[in-house]
Amino acid sequence: MSTEPQPAVRIVVADDHQVVRTGFAALLDTQPDFTVVGTACDGAEAVRTCAGLRPDVVLMDVRMPGTDGIEATRQLAASGPDGPRILILTTFDLDEYVYDALRAGASGFLLKDVTAERLFDAVRVIAAGQALLAPTVTRRLISEFATQHRTPDPVPAAVLAALTRRETEVLRLVAEGLSNPEVATRLLITEETVKTHVSRILAKLALRDRTQAVVTAYESGLVVPGSRGRTPDPRPSRD
Repeated sequence: MSTEPQPAVRIVVADDHQVVRTGFAALLDTQPDFTVVGTACDGAEAVRTCAGLRPDVVLMDVRMPGTDGIEATRQLAASGPDGPRILILTTFDLDEYVYDALRAGASGFLLKDVTAERLFDAVRVIAAGQALLAPTVTRRLISEFATQHRTPDPVPAAVLAALTRRETEVLRLVAEGLSNPEVATRLLITEETVKTHVSRILAKLALRDRTQAVVTAYESGLVVPGSRGRTPDPRPSRD
């Protein structure tokens, strides 16, 4: 019984340095399940290129002249869940721009000195809509910058009103850095049930992926950086 091959992941590479841009594009094109459909030298060109070519994944340099990777990510994320998933390229793993990019809608980040295999794995994970960042890395990064860079337009706590009590518990634990098996153990439920709750959370909050759920949990005050496990539920009880 034969199965039809999956379509290749369509990729756009955006970086203001030609050597980096062409190098990543050539490397990605070595994989039979990838197709680099375009490149861009800045954020504005990346947005235009994506509008015409509709890629699945964009490798986005965070620091570019003119329209930088953060603004380009924000514009691409505004296209909704059908838009491309953004993978940020950066030099430092705790670069303050990375947090801003995650808030803007990026699904994860990689260091520019990443190995080829790690790059390939990351693109496949992002394209499949899964969480790229390890839970502990997500928590460390977002905790670090949520304490330093408070947004003037935070996510209102009322945004979480659509969630049930159980979904709120799951979101809090995910934002604290627990993996699905750890959440299941903590709440005495199955891992499949956790996955179901996470899917419903994303749908109810109109979020693209797990990374955005973590950002929302911090920006709404559901989880307070530095107070793991002690954040009270501000909403009335509802199963």
